[in-house]
Amino acid sequence: MTSQTIHASASGTWKLGDLEINRLGFGAMRLPQTGAALGREAVSSDRGRAVGVLRRAVELGVNHIDTAAFYFSPLRSANELINRALAPYADDLVITTKVGPGRGPSGDWLPHATPGQLRGQVEENLRQLGRDHLDVVNLRVVGTDSVAERFGALADLREAGLIRHLGLSNITPEHLAEARAIAPVVCVQNMYGIGVRPDQDAFVRECGELGIAFVPFYSIAGTGREGGARQDADAGSEEILTVARAHGVSPTQVRLAWTLHQGPHVLAIPGTGDPDHLTANVAAGALRLTGEDLALLDSLHGRAA
Repeated sequence: MTSQTIHASASGTWKLGDLEINRLGFGAMRLPQTGAALGREAVSSDRGRAVGVLRRAVELGVNHIDTAAFYFSPLRSANELINRALAPYADDLVITTKVGPGRGPSGDWLPHATPGQLRGQVEENLRQLGRDHLDVVNLRVVGTDSVAERFGALADLREAGLIRHLGLSNITPEHLAEARAIAPVVCVQNMYGIGVRPDQDAFVRECGELGIAFVPFYSIAGTGREGGARQDADAGSEEILTVARAHGVSPTQVRLAWTLHQGPHVLAIPGTGDPDHLTANVAAGALRLTGEDLALLDSLHGRAA
């Protein structure tokens, strides 16, 4: 597979509401910093390199970027980098952001905003991105408490024209049902990948039946999670290495391809600050796994249950 010539459209398309995107997108969480830390403890990335990666992603056909105002390091914010690199934005570029978690005046993390604080978070994203509305806003949920009041506050902002579409992140099926009774939901973001949260399999299928995009996070990191994918992360996963060798690709590309094979509604938002990794990630959208490949990888996934 020749990574250099592969366009993100090879992954297929999906609609977030009325917004059509390529299924292979880009996650901006790691863009402002190097290493695993977020916020004040992060080591800031090189601005020029980050801007270059974003512009290269769009050149490769990526038209779905996932971000949040709370993706920041001492000197960088993901939203600021996106604005710097890509404004004025192409008509087909869809930027998805998240609200809920935040930071206090001292920079300390807060687990979730109150309904009254959500408008300020939406306006912060608008200001940083230089937009007059947000394409998609996900409510990031911490815990199992009701989301009705907070999701209702976002639904009001949608009615006011500040938000086009709504989604949810880190949720249960009960949260989804609760939110859908208030306003349409176009996407769900949950942790998921080969061997990661196999208990989510039924929820993935449920989202597909409802026409809702399922957008896994940490799908290529395995057990590394916030630390990101590591070259040695799959050293003990013979199944992944077997499939990778058969196709002449990397284990990370196999993980991404498996994710996309879980249904036409499943999207991928791998993030990187490395232009070579970006090219390889986009190329994974063209990797077609065989039935034998999927059976082997599914066996690994199932063993994690």
